[in-house]
Amino acid sequence: MSFVNNDFWRRICQDIYKIFLKFRPLLSELVSRDIKIKYRRSVLGVLWTLLNPLLMMIILSVVFSNLFKFDVENFPLYLLSGQIVFNFYSESTSSAMSAITGNAALIKKVYVPKYLFVISRVFSSFINLMASFTALLLVMMAMRSELHWTVMLSPIPLMLLVLFSLGVGMILSAVTVKFRDIMHLYSVFLTALTYLTPVIYPMSILPGWLYKIVMLNPLTNILMMFRDVMINNMVFSIGQLIVAVVETVVFLIIGFYVFYRNQDQFILNI
Repeated sequence: MSFVNNDFWRRICQDIYKIFLKFRPLLSELVSRDIKIKYRRSVLGVLWTLLNPLLMMIILSVVFSNLFKFDVENFPLYLLSGQIVFNFYSESTSSAMSAITGNAALIKKVYVPKYLFVISRVFSSFINLMASFTALLLVMMAMRSELHWTVMLSPIPLMLLVLFSLGVGMILSAVTVKFRDIMHLYSVFLTALTYLTPVIYPMSILPGWLYKIVMLNPLTNILMMFRDVMINNMVFSIGQLIVAVVETVVFLIIGFYVFYRNQDQFILNI
């Protein structure tokens, strides 16, 4: 199958159209189910989507601001904004990875576009992302930090983050069906990625060679864009936006291509 086959991409577009029209109620139900499963038997339930980033911010702020003495203005906000971006990527892609294998029984019984399950996992993580974003706004108001007009541009890096994570999730979910070891390897990869993303530390402390490596990480650019509009009160550059859009589109195209090309074989391996 050719990567540039017009019929191939036409079929993908038709399936996406079906998802948001014919299967929209099912998509909503899957998202609702994922959220209920995550917080079932929890006393505070979905309130943890607000409390978790706040508690982690407090603990890490105390530890790192005193232990490492990072010279970062409003370090709690710097840390929380980094957590929001990285935690969403980590949660959404890890969840999407098991979207097919975790719904094997349903896939074998009825026909639905299979990447509906991947999209539902990313959407449920998106709801947590919005709760974490709300927590960031509450912290900014509590610290009397300026809510500059650039905050209104925050949906741009956040939507790029969601689409980028969806592309990665498509790849992971397709590969995991055949190679279950990916689930274990990816957790190791996320640990390494944590240190290659400026969530906790400022970019200014990095030596030149490591700075270049960290900048190759697509999450770094998206995170810098988010911090610019949220806590630095400035607009990200056109260059940053172009790079983020290109990286996101590339991963989306690769993700849908890999997923769509292998989806007919899923039922043989789940």
